[in-house]
Amino acid sequence: MTQGPDPAQAGSPAFGAARPVPAARRGKPFVLRVGLTGGIAAGKTTVGRIFASLGATILDADEIAHRQVEKGAPAYDRVVEAFGGAILNQDGSINRSRLARIIFADTERRSVLESILHPLIRKEEASLVQLLADTGQGRIAVSNAALLIETGFYRDYHRVVVVHCGPEVQLDRIMKRDGLPEDEARARIGAQMDTKEKLKVAHYAIDTTAGLQATEGRARAVFRHLQQDLQALSDVS
Repeated sequence: MTQGPDPAQAGSPAFGAARPVPAARRGKPFVLRVGLTGGIAAGKTTVGRIFASLGATILDADEIAHRQVEKGAPAYDRVVEAFGGAILNQDGSINRSRLARIIFADTERRSVLESILHPLIRKEEASLVQLLADTGQGRIAVSNAALLIETGFYRDYHRVVVVHCGPEVQLDRIMKRDGLPEDEARARIGAQMDTKEKLKVAHYAIDTTAGLQATEGRARAVFRHLQQDLQALSDVS
């Protein structure tokens, strides 16, 4: 399995292609924006929880997307119009499992959903980061987003962390987590960018194959370097 960059070499121009993000306005605390990404069931949520326990503020793209498609929310009408009444529950709410089956089976329809949701997700995320800067309540903002690299949005972050694991471990996790048959689980994995391509733009990589204890050790090591990055970039902002 291809390994990601060593955390000890954080910040080196050789790792990651993310361009610098403009510093916060003078007089406000600098907020380090971190993109946390990786394949489905690779362990992003687990790493996010570890980062949160260490003091990071986690902005979860899936949670934001779920809010955006609730009845009365900005994306609801557009999603129903694009995908039809078949995705609705009896109470009119969107059945996310049905919607997921549609988009993972059809690249074009997945692109339609992304075109609706991504601008709304980015707008809410930007507002949350601005709130952190305005209030000084958080200095490291970690955005957990599966498609960060595919969309090119990874360039908007100071640091990019890619979470990955062995392919058979990933397959087993998604089958158990989502109750999917093997062919459907493989299709969902295959619908995403290859992990090796994600690792090319990572500043840090966290391999979760060996389980929770090893993952926590690696995540803590990466977070220490993120804290160093925060200090270094704060000094020049």
